[in-house]
Amino acid sequence: MRNECILVVDDSPDIRFTMSEVLKTKGFSVESASDGQEAIEMLENRFFDIVLTDLSMPRKTGMDVLRYVTENSPETICIIITGFGTIQGAVEALKIGAYDYLCKPIKPDEVTILIDKALEVRDLKRENRSLKKELKSRYGFDNIIGTSKPMQEVFRLVEKVADTDSTVLITGESGTGKELIAHSIHYASDRKDGPFIPVNCAAIPEELLESELFGHEKGAFTHAIKTRIGRFELANKGTIFLDEIGEMSPSLQVKLLRVLQERKFERVGGVKTISVDIRVVAATNQDLETAVKEGRFREDLYYRLNVIPIHVPPLRERRSDIPLLAKYFLEKYCKGKRKGVQGISDEAMEILVRYDWPGNVRELENIIERMVILANGDIITKEDLPLQIVEKAGCSPGFLAVSGEAMEFPDEGLSLSQAVSELEKTLILKALERTGGVKNRAAKLLKMNRTTLIEKMKKLGLMPKSKKAA
Repeated sequence: MRNECILVVDDSPDIRFTMSEVLKTKGFSVESASDGQEAIEMLENRFFDIVLTDLSMPRKTGMDVLRYVTENSPETICIIITGFGTIQGAVEALKIGAYDYLCKPIKPDEVTILIDKALEVRDLKRENRSLKKELKSRYGFDNIIGTSKPMQEVFRLVEKVADTDSTVLITGESGTGKELIAHSIHYASDRKDGPFIPVNCAAIPEELLESELFGHEKGAFTHAIKTRIGRFELANKGTIFLDEIGEMSPSLQVKLLRVLQERKFERVGGVKTISVDIRVVAATNQDLETAVKEGRFREDLYYRLNVIPIHVPPLRERRSDIPLLAKYFLEKYCKGKRKGVQGISDEAMEILVRYDWPGNVRELENIIERMVILANGDIITKEDLPLQIVEKAGCSPGFLAVSGEAMEFPDEGLSLSQAVSELEKTLILKALERTGGVKNRAAKLLKMNRTTLIEKMKKLGLMPKSKKAA
């Protein structure tokens, strides 16, 4: 027997009996009411998946039943039964919220086909709502983990720009969570009920990317056997996320610039101009300023994209977030894989915090998943960690430890000023490495003025003699 329950409402005993018998043979649970008043009383006490109701009845009419269902049980599907002389009333019922109507005399096959179709549409709507709820739960603003100062700045920017339509450029190393930030911007905006369409510009071959973005007409090129809608059209009324935008070819950059300026484009091989209402969010792990200087990226496109810049810091610059993330991933994978791991030992957690995480949050998540599966006990210990992490965490260049275990003190002593100079040189070189040699950004990383940094570089012999300070 099917789970759906149907209420048949008609003042004719013959119609009630016939309809009920037909529906029962199809496996439905069926009840009946002789008029609108009785139907409303039954609806007050239990849920019905479908209500089949006549329009003209004593006491309460079918329109009264429909209004009650619309206001009090929106999940219930209401189908109107009408005679030839009341077709206009059925049309009015559709405007109020009826799913459809059937004309008397009713054919059994028509009833079951219409009910099956109505239930299919309802199930699709439920699935769509469930999917949107899941997406909001997964990508909601509250789901971004981090209490560090750099992440609090990211949260502040996301919250501030979400309700605008301004273009956002998200920068950061691979694995830092740029797509998660893009999703959060979308689901915190007025476009949250519209589509979120991601495009990885680095994963699609250059010769196919234009068609992927803008679509193509039938016959536009070899193998274009039918018209295809592009990602920009699919994103209408929503958000398009252009990931790895720095990988886009110069020719496509020109076309993208026009779309950003006018929100208009043509499909490949087409002549019709298509207008779209979209928000553009882009992301890259490249330094686009350097790419502009080297001629690899259009300056005008860069400024169009960089209206609202959001930089997602690497994990090594927000180490205080590592225990929070580790705990989150531990709970996630213990639940998903039904493992009984209860926690991470203090020694193991210290190693996780000291490690530099070149793969950032993505790498941390993968390591936690692996440890949950392979852990020997209910607590993850140092012995459960991958050997390369344990070894590299002991001398992690991004972590300044002050304990005797992290720094060897020679028996003959050392020159403090020389040791400090060597430490300064190491830190400056590390900052320059992380910022691609951009001194202004390196200075910010070291929390000093650019001029101070340049003076120190000169003093420590780090400035090329053949070039002036950039």
